[in-house]
Formats: sequence, structure tokens, C-alpha cells
Amino acid sequence: MAMMVSKFEFMGMGIPEIVMVCLALFLAYLAIHKKYEPLLLLPLAFGMMMANVPLAALSAYDEGGLVYYLYKGIDLGIYPPMIFLCIGAMTDFGPLIASPKSALIGIGGQLGIFVALGGALLLGHIIPGLEPFTVQEAAAIGIIGSSDGPTSIYTASVLAPHLLPIITIAAYSYMALVPLIQPPIVKALTTKKERVIVMSQPRRVSKKEKIVFAFGITLATMILVPEAGTLIAMLMLGNLIRESGVTERYVRTLQNHLLNILTLLIGVSVGATATAERILNFQTLLIIGMGLIAFSFGTIGGVLIAKLLNKLTGGKVNPLIGNSGVSAMPMAARVSQTMGQQYNPFNHLLMHAMGPIVASTIGSAVIAGFLIRLFG
Repeated sequence: MAMMVSKFEFMGMGIPEIVMVCLALFLAYLAIHKKYEPLLLLPLAFGMMMANVPLAALSAYDEGGLVYYLYKGIDLGIYPPMIFLCIGAMTDFGPLIASPKSALIGIGGQLGIFVALGGALLLGHIIPGLEPFTVQEAAAIGIIGSSDGPTSIYTASVLAPHLLPIITIAAYSYMALVPLIQPPIVKALTTKKERVIVMSQPRRVSKKEKIVFAFGITLATMILVPEAGTLIAMLMLGNLIRESGVTERYVRTLQNHLLNILTLLIGVSVGATATAERILNFQTLLIIGMGLIAFSFGTIGGVLIAKLLNKLTGGKVNPLIGNSGVSAMPMAARVSQTMGQQYNPFNHLLMHAMGPIVASTIGSAVIAGFLIRLFG
């Protein structure tokens, strides 16, 4: 038995590494059997397993290995903007352009970012013996509240690379759990009368308006918040490709093949950073908890702004779309639609919910740029 333990330790597989391999297998189970974000979670779990078998030298930190070079796409800030390019090609900005006031809901949905940021800074003063988070770490944790995976990865890779694996896992886990987390919060904050409100169909937005919007937002961001320029420019380029009507081959590639390849590379690369020494600590539990708080307060902020708009418009806005103030695209919009149908079968909220969710995607990227400017 002693020989087996000795041999086992010689192979580099201690108890922490075994725990991480078991966690990787559990995440793979969730992806395969429960279908929780399988496109990202499955490669992430496999990358996590590889990273915790030291002799294989396949973690993101083992120089010269395959995953070491794959991770450069995150380390150099390449994959997240490319994901934004693909998202832009999949997104219709028409609902936001047709109803600019819905952008206020998207702004309200950013409340979670600042709640988590402030909470992370306070924890070091509240919990005895806990080493305080730096302002860079707190900002990276706060972006989990945006419910935008690529933005969370991009911000963490710049401000707190050592927290990247747990921030990524937390961000995508809460995105996958949107249908479970949001409905109780929305129901608690709205009345029966508000939930049955039928919203009128948004006006039709022309191609010209969408093209002008893409150029205008890009120029404004690059001038006012250049640190967010990379994400916003790629998002708007993808949308311009979609709306121009002259680049169908690009559209098909961005919406399918390139997006799938990037998601696979991000999953394996981030998973390969999740070594035992980085994950198995009290700090990880705190980040997961603050991520949940951030996501919840983002939902609360969006719903409260939607309720305010309902009052200001004389009851024309259904507050159920407030949950789409977070950037969990398109899951949050589907939750709005499902809840709307549940309380009123004649209610169709999907397109109305896309306005806030698109505004939130833009807003969270801009806020990430501000945080990088201030603390990067």
C-alpha cells in the first residue's frame, strides 16, 4: 500500500488533483446528461481534466504544449472579440432601435456589476483573516453580473488572469441557470396586473437605420471609451455583415462554423487553467457566491427599471421584460416570453425583450472598457 501511495505521489496526482478530475467528470455529466451549456461546458470539463494530470503537461501553463498555444487566444485577447463578431451576425438590433427606451432596462441590468464589485472590496474588511480582493480582482468579479460570457473572459484576462477559470465557470453556469434563477425574482417584484399587460408590436426598422446604428455606435465607443472599442467594433461589424444583405457566406460562417470553433477553443483553454491550486480555495467559493449575487441584482435592476417605464408610459410596458436587462442572450428573452405566455396566452414578449438584452450586451462591454481604463 505504501508503495502504491509513493508511486501515486510520484506521478504527481495528489488528493487536490483527484478532486479536480472528479469535478471535471461531474461537469461533463452536467453537459452530457443534463444538457447544461454543453457546447462550452463539455470542452471546459475536458480541459480541466487534462490540466490536473501533471505528467501530461497539458495545462495552459505548460509551455510548449498544445493547450499552452491554444490559450494564447485568450491571453492575447483574441477569442472574446471574435465571439462578439459572431454574436453580432446573429443579433437583430431592430427592437432596440424601434424602442430606444428599452435601453434603460439594459442599463438597469448592470446593477449587479457594481453590487458585486463593491461587495468584493468589502469582504476583506468583513471576514477576519481574509486577504482582501484587489480593485482589479473586484472589477473582474463584478463583470460576472453582466451575464455575458465573452465580456467576463475579456475583462478577467486583462484585470485578473489568475481568476479567469473560476470567473468563466461562474459566468456561464449562471447563464445556463437563467430559467431557474430569474422567474422567482421577477415574480416577487411584479404584480398580477402587470404580468398580463399586452405590449403592442414594435415598429418595423429599415435596413438603413440598422446600418447607420452600427457605424454610429462603433464610432461613438471608439472615441468615448476606446478600451471597449475592440468588443463593440467586432459586435457591430458582425451585425453590419448580417444587415448589409451582400455577405451571406460570411453570415452563415459566423453564425455556425466560426462560433462553434471559438466556443470549443475557449472551453478547452479556460478549462486547462483550472488547476487544483487555483480552484480549491475559499476564495473560489466567495467568487461563486458573489457571481450569484451579481446576477440576481442585475435581474432586480432590470425589473425595477421596467416597472418605472410601466408607470411613465401609463401601463404600456410589461415589467416581465425587465429580466432581459442582463446580457444572457437569448435565454433571458426566452424567459420573458415563457412567463408572459404563462400569465396571458395572448402576450408575445420575445421581440420586446430583445431590446433590453441587446442594450445590456453593449452596456456591459462599455462598462468593462471603463473598468479596464480605470484599473487596468
